[in-house]
Amino acid sequence: MTSLLLRSAPLGARAVRAATHQPQLFRSAYATLSAASPYFNNEPSKPSVTTPIPGPVSKKAIDELNDVFDTRSLNMICDYNKSVGNYLVDLDGNMLLDVYAQIASIPVGYNNPHLHATVSSPESINFIVNRPALGNFPPGNWASILKSGILAVAPKGLNQVFTGMAGSDAIETSYKAAFMYRRRIERGEGVEFTAQEIESAMKNQSPGSPDLAIMSFKKAFHGRLFGSLSTTRSKPIHKLDIPAFDWPQASFPVLKYPLEDNVQANMEEEGRCLAEVEDIIISWHCPIAAVVIEPIQSEGGDNHASPIFFKALREITKRHGVLFIIDEVQTGVGATGKFWAHDHWELDSPPDMVTFSKKAQTAGYYFGNPLLRPNLPYRQFNTWMGDPMRAILFRGIIEEIQRLDLVKNTAETGAYLYSSLKDLASKYPGKIQNLRGKDRGTFIAWDTPDRDLFLKKMKTVGINIGGSGESAVRLRPMLVFQKHHANILLERIEQALKG
Repeated sequence: MTSLLLRSAPLGARAVRAATHQPQLFRSAYATLSAASPYFNNEPSKPSVTTPIPGPVSKKAIDELNDVFDTRSLNMICDYNKSVGNYLVDLDGNMLLDVYAQIASIPVGYNNPHLHATVSSPESINFIVNRPALGNFPPGNWASILKSGILAVAPKGLNQVFTGMAGSDAIETSYKAAFMYRRRIERGEGVEFTAQEIESAMKNQSPGSPDLAIMSFKKAFHGRLFGSLSTTRSKPIHKLDIPAFDWPQASFPVLKYPLEDNVQANMEEEGRCLAEVEDIIISWHCPIAAVVIEPIQSEGGDNHASPIFFKALREITKRHGVLFIIDEVQTGVGATGKFWAHDHWELDSPPDMVTFSKKAQTAGYYFGNPLLRPNLPYRQFNTWMGDPMRAILFRGIIEEIQRLDLVKNTAETGAYLYSSLKDLASKYPGKIQNLRGKDRGTFIAWDTPDRDLFLKKMKTVGINIGGSGESAVRLRPMLVFQKHHANILLERIEQALKG
């Protein structure tokens, strides 16, 4: 397949410096240039909406699907053959600029030619047809696949990986690793399990099934599986009717915006939350094996905290011998203008584990400490332990990110978009509130009254966009989202706000 991807040429440095002081001039100048040199030269020039969403063809497909599959959470019925780059097409031919990207999980555009070639390779086809049970029967090149892909972008200080199937799976297995590590340290290296531990474990009783906990934060989201759900605190609908572990939650900072006008208040709020974390670690009724946290609370409302907060949190966990797990399922792989969002913090020591999924198109957790490998085989195990084809796909994604310098693109596009949204917020202060995400790439959000109505309006003007928490509008565009896409988005946001 002939590549349809082109590298955008940057504006000259002097032009950028001059134009940044004149937002409208900057917008127009860059729009003219970048429209002529997009990453996908077969993208449409703008969205197109010709029927209601859903339209007649989509409604028929929804009715057919509903007979065999629950459609109550359905957003759109999509035509992925016609979707391209940043544009998502439905069955009625409506073409929407997609800044939601399959809940933040499409990294380099729909129908990316390089990824098509990657999954069409003999190596990928072989793994699709003969899917290996990786723990028992890995292919001979599995180490090479990991080193050239997943581990090539490992967070600093972490050189090993446990591969999984999805974000919740990555979180659950990281919790298992934390518990096994805790008991290994308490028991002593090389000490075998006692007969009492073996017998009581089969009865779900102590000491074989010890009373240990994972601490999460209010408004956190870490998945919907059984263990991960006990650390998810974003919405009751996720948790109702499901038995849960008695695990603690600490307050996540509730910052005031704009940040530059609320420095002292936000420092005090972060200090309050840190003191609460330490108090819980000390006083909880059972040992806390790990603290898990998102760099930006995503499903819970796009809630931010400062690098100072996270560095202090890391110091607290080290001081008390508690593992520090960073959940980068949604924030990882370039979305915040760094490959990993926690790179913004410049930690003095690396986290103990970092989970990943979504834009990686595979899942798992990174770690560095060899004692996080269980002392015996089959303790951290399942049939597939991930998918080598998906690992190859992530390698292809990494290649595209590096070839097109997409992390830099996301940082630059995000800065431009944030600045322009700040102008809109000044124009519509009642409708764009608490704008956040400065210097965090395109990981941008704001609060708005009647949020759900706003999201529906955005579809009518050709934008697929999502929400989070109770009132936040969140942007989750792909890494190939450029400034000319941002101009379209800004224009349509204003159109929806006026409507």
